Amino acid sequence: MRSPTSRVEQRLVATILIIDDEESIRTVFQVALEGAGYRVLTAEDGKHGLRLLAHQVVDLVLVDVFMPEMDGLELIFLLRKTRPACKIIAISGGSGERDHLDTAKKLGAHDALKKPCSMQEVLAAVSSQLNHAPNLARPSPHHPE
Repeated sequence: MRSPTSRVEQRLVATILIIDDEESIRTVFQVALEGAGYRVLTAEDGKHGLRLLAHQVVDLVLVDVFMPEMDGLELIFLLRKTRPACKIIAISGGSGERDHLDTAKKLGAHDALKKPCSMQEVLAAVSSQLNHAPNLARPSPHHPE
């Protein structure tokens, strides 16, 4: 039997969605973030990420800029409309990544990291963004869960 305290504690754990087409990146980020105490969901592309977001409350999205199906820039644009409170960190290791990361920020990403990045950089960026989050990111009224 769960105590009421455990339910409250469970709601206080931030949920992070990692969207990256590279399985190794998703796994490394997931292990590090779970080790830091976060709840982590993963998706291999933007479309899969959107399907998860339709049923999950997510506080922060770590999104790769270059992916098949739906790239990170398109996803960031959509998230700004449907989940304005959700924090977004764009990640890129592709050619011309600085330009793409600047574009990601202009579209609404709160931070941007260039691959390869250290786990300390990822954890610091996540912590920084979540410490500035006013509340859990829930879907806008136009896009209910």
